[in-house]
Amino acid sequence: MGSSAEDIAQLRQYNACDISDALLKLKVPGAGFVADLNLYSPPAGDPASVTIAPVSTVLFAAKGQDLAEPTSNIPKGVHWADLTVPGTIVVLKQQEGQKNAICGGIMAVRMKVCQAEGIIVAGRARDIGELKSTALPIWARGLSTVGAGGGSVPWATQVPLDIDGTLVSPGDLAFSDPINGVVVIPQDKVSAVLELLPRLTSADDKVKEDVLKGVTVHEAFQRHRSNL
Repeated sequence: MGSSAEDIAQLRQYNACDISDALLKLKVPGAGFVADLNLYSPPAGDPASVTIAPVSTVLFAAKGQDLAEPTSNIPKGVHWADLTVPGTIVVLKQQEGQKNAICGGIMAVRMKVCQAEGIIVAGRARDIGELKSTALPIWARGLSTVGAGGGSVPWATQVPLDIDGTLVSPGDLAFSDPINGVVVIPQDKVSAVLELLPRLTSADDKVKEDVLKGVTVHEAFQRHRSNL
């Protein structure tokens, strides 16, 4: 079952660190954090605004190397960018150690036209000027001047991804916070996260108040966090 507009509206009250705190309590691998990303294109309007949307995925293989799993599912004669799911944040995963990009300006423009809400590249991107022209939040781990054809082939869409231990599946919620980073909330944890967040953030506020009054961090934690 997908997340509702009400869920997303409630999540907007928080930041990515708050979300990871809740996911850590829920024992989600990596607390949902997608590490080592840089924001190369800020969102339209307020550059600090959070973008939250369901995930869609694209997995790339290294050129000439078939993956054991999952099964390749991109039809012949179809470009992966044309399969963009409207209303999603598209998460792309590249194989480790590659120097080429897997997302460039044309692909980003196509995803924008297909009504993507954002792009997260666990790999390299290029054409920064064109990426920014989309006014989508676009994250990547690094840059390249070399196009995808230099070393990568699109392998599958709408498949689960393991990004350094953080599991990302279609339908999960991506939380793109330009200030703090990217967190992915498993779709079956959204309700639990929303239940935890008010208690966690309230406890943190009380801890900060006590610390400002000269209370030790240890004592403040004991007072306000020990029962969470």
